[in-house]
This record gives sequence, C-alpha cells and structure tokens, in this order.
Amino acid sequence: MNNGFEVPRNPGRYYNSYNPPSINASALVVFRARSTGRSQGPVSGIYTRDMAKEGATINVIADRDTDVPWPNNTCYPTPGPAEGEEEAPVACIADDALATFNEFPSFPRIALTRNAVASRGNHPPVWTYPVPAQLAADEEGEEKTTRAGTSGAYVNLDAGQPGSPLVTGASLLGEVPAFADIFAVPGVDPATKFDVFPGAPAITDAGVVAFKGNFTNGAGKTGVFYRQIMAEEAGGSAAVELVANSDTLVPNPGNCVAGTTFGSTAPPSAAGGQMVFVGFDNEDDPTCGGVYMAPLLPGSSLSTLVGIEEAVPGQSGETFVQLGEGLSYDGRFVSFWGAWGEEIRTVRLYCPQEGNRDRRDFCNNIGQFDPVTGTAPGDSLSVCDDTSDSSDLCYQEKQVPVNQGFFVYDTTGKGRLRMVANAGADGEYDDFLYWNYSGAPPGVSDGDAEPPRWRSAAFQAVSGRGGANFRIAFLARNGQTNAENVYENTVDGIYLGEVLGATAPAITPLVRTGMDGNVLDPEAVLNEGGELVPLPITSLALERDAFRGGWLAISASMGVEEAGWAGIYVTRMQPPPGN
Repeated sequence: MNNGFEVPRNPGRYYNSYNPPSINASALVVFRARSTGRSQGPVSGIYTRDMAKEGATINVIADRDTDVPWPNNTCYPTPGPAEGEEEAPVACIADDALATFNEFPSFPRIALTRNAVASRGNHPPVWTYPVPAQLAADEEGEEKTTRAGTSGAYVNLDAGQPGSPLVTGASLLGEVPAFADIFAVPGVDPATKFDVFPGAPAITDAGVVAFKGNFTNGAGKTGVFYRQIMAEEAGGSAAVELVANSDTLVPNPGNCVAGTTFGSTAPPSAAGGQMVFVGFDNEDDPTCGGVYMAPLLPGSSLSTLVGIEEAVPGQSGETFVQLGEGLSYDGRFVSFWGAWGEEIRTVRLYCPQEGNRDRRDFCNNIGQFDPVTGTAPGDSLSVCDDTSDSSDLCYQEKQVPVNQGFFVYDTTGKGRLRMVANAGADGEYDDFLYWNYSGAPPGVSDGDAEPPRWRSAAFQAVSGRGGANFRIAFLARNGQTNAENVYENTVDGIYLGEVLGATAPAITPLVRTGMDGNVLDPEAVLNEGGELVPLPITSLALERDAFRGGWLAISASMGVEEAGWAGIYVTRMQPPPGN
C-alpha cells in the first residue's frame, strides 16, 4: 500500500506516513500508518493486509475511532476534542461514547505463523471506580470516584479475519481491585500497577503476549513479562507472569560484583514457547549482562545466550562492549547488533523540526516543561547557542562505536554465534546505528512515562531456511562525518545476508537510498511537463518481525522538494541460484 490508498472508514483521507511493518510466514502484513492532519487531527491506526491474496482489502485492527476493549466503562463526548486538547469524561449514554484510542506509539508485531497481532495503545482513562472506603466520602458525604488506565498492550488473535475482536493483553489497571488478579505486577504486595509498557509487545502463535513493563515499588523498577491471551473480555482470566525484573540476579555477573541484579531490560521477542531479551546491570554503561532466553512458563529460569564479556567471532581477542536491544527471533535463530573495541566517533544529532510538538519543543528548549516550578527550559543536553554551527539548530552529540556487527545465534544444541556483517575499519559499512528522539516531557501525558532522549537502534530481521541455514535482512549506512560531526553524502541500504551451514555469509544489496523509487513502486514518479520522472528513494526502514517464511516487508519514502511519496512494500525472497 502507498499514499494513494484511502484510509478505511475515512472517505477522502489518504495514508501519508508509516512505521516499519511486520509480516508472518503466510504474508499477512500488520502496520501502523497515519494520514495528514485536519482540525480533528490525523487519522492513525493499526491495519493488516493479506498479501497472499490478490486484491485483498486493508483491514482495520484499531484506529482513533475504535473503543478501547474491556475493561472500559468510561465515556467521553463525541466527537472528541481537537488534537492537543484534553478529554473530559461524561455520563455514559451510549456505547459509542466509550473511551477510544488516541495514539499507537510503537510498531505492531505479529506471530510467526498465526494471524495474531499485538500493539501498544494510548487512550484517556478507561475505568471509573469508587475511591477506597477510607477515602471515599467528601465533606457532603458523596461517594468519590477515580479513573485509571491510560495505556496498554492490545491483541487480536485472528487479525486476518475482519471482525475478529481486539482484547486487552496488559493494562495499567493493576491497582483496580476488580482487575488486580490479572493486570497487577506479579510478585509485588500490595497490588501494584505498571507505570508504562515501553517498546513494542510481541505475540506468539499460542497467543502469549510478551512485553516490557516499568513499575514503582519503593523505587522505579523494570522487567519483562508475559500473559496468555484468550479471545474473551479482558483477554481472559490468566494473570501476568514474571520472567525477569530489577530484583533478578544477572546470571552471568562477569566483572560485576556478586549479587548484581538487572538495572535495565529491553522489550522482548517471543516464538515457539520461548522469550528472548537483552538485560544489563546499567543500560548506559553496562559492565555485565547479555542476551537471554527463558521458557514462557511460570517460574522458568534464564539461559545466557551471549554475554557482554564474551568473545566476538572473527575478531581476535575482542569482547562485546555493547549489545543492541532489538532482537529478532524465529524460534531458533536470534539476530542482534553488537559492538567491540575502544574506537569511537562523535555524531551530531539535530533536534527534530517535525513530529510531536511537545517532544520537539523540549529538545529545542522552547517553552516551559517543569510542572512544579515552570522554569525548566527543556532538554539540558541540547546545545542551542553554538554560533559556529552552520545550521542554527539545537543539537546533541553522541559517541558511537566504530566497530559494529550484526550477529546471529543458533539456539539449538550447544549454540553457535556467527557474525554476518560488520562496520568499521575492516567492514563494508560505516554505521548500523540510527537515532530517534523519543519519550514524554515532564508534565505531558501521552502514555509514555520515560523522559525524552536520543535513543539509538539497529535494524535487522532473521529468517531460518531449514537446518543450520538462515537469512538476515539488515539496514546499513555508508557515509562520512564532516567537521561538525554530521553525516553527509550518506547512502542507506537494506541488505540480505545468506548463511548456508558453515559457509561464509553471502551479502546481497536489495535496495538503497538514491535509487529510482519505481524499483519499489511504479507510482513513485513526478510528472514534469508530461514526462514521468522517477522520484529517488530517500529513506528505508524495517523491523525485527519483517522477515518471515521468506517474506520480507519494508517501508520506504521517495521524494524531491516538489513532491513526495511513501508506502509499505513486500517481496518473497527466492533462494539464491543453486540453493
């Protein structure tokens, strides 16, 4: 699909921007997309399309007009407020006034072979209930109520079927007495709610949703959890289960002191009854930690797949100093980004000029964001008064390791780790890290409690081919930094790495920026006086569930100053000749 597609249920509104899609082995694609804005804001939602069926229509999983699934007893006036205005609850008169979604802050994910999908969703509070008895009466003796539940993980177990119900997988309702048994943070007494679900929740063929959750228990804590979902109210009666949290010992303490626990965990991936995730003692400067696997069973223990102190294959005497948080997992192979060595480069990152207004203003030090004193100008790390900078924009600088690689770990038997591609002095690429400014400024409620900062990520997706054979698609950059530490003359590309047993990886470029956009989309053209001129590809993206059963799904943008185009594209990767 592309910008020429009309948004379902919204006549006259057309898609305009896209997050990277996910795809299963049967070619069902799930994606987040939005239209351009109007007085009521852009249309935004989660959608699917079955690419194995010719002419299949786009199916709505959830959009801004979709009622948040049960638990939801709180109503709001319709139509809702304009973008940026706060919603105020009203007495429920009709079901169509129940709380609806207002944003989907992460890319949606899909099960390996089934049509189950999962996505985060933000919304106004969904549950109104009496304040506990000891606090429930005001001066006039009237019962007080309170509201809760502004974010959650939501699941559709048969997303290829129109009308299949959306259900709640995880919710911020853990302190509500009626739902504490299923949504509370496990192992914490008294019942405690999650504060936020960062990142994108994963979903398995068996309908288990796996997610990261942050919570407060005396101090801020984090962990990775799962829950069995059924196509029933509240997603069924199963409780949230713990895999690891801030009280869990790091299994491979390495250079950490004995008794070190996880200081950070990353959003997990899950397939085949197993979860994989990255955890460290310290996210910003890890001394110990790694990539871990655990069965999706109560009380299961962690297995260390790759540790922060382990040797880097093919790099004599080097050990990992960083491991990427985004893991792709197909039930056997785990792919990830890693870095080694002490050599670093500085990269200058300019604050966003588009996108969420509160977030971009915070980075650019525009406005007042401290909800108590009203004096904080924004992000203290932003440099806004550098007269030597040629752009006159606020920026931050980050240190990036020079030596980086994409790796695949085979979880069968004793396990085997392979490096597929590397960047650096002896690599074919210059960088695998891409940066995004994300988070919620103080006093701004959008369902994401983590503060704004520049976050880096590397993008890859692995797909097994039978036995020890696998393929990995990855995003890589070639380019040089100038005297201001800004990348220039960059070429970003999506590449395919093929590994057959013990043979060396074979790398094939699939698509690069600068290429004519009509290699992906015949509509990516500009009419210049009757002549159709191809628009150049300007950006490419893929995510960890983008390569399944040989199907590869990506998003791409094309354009010049006068015109732009974008879309989501799918191909079936054929085996190389002779294989």
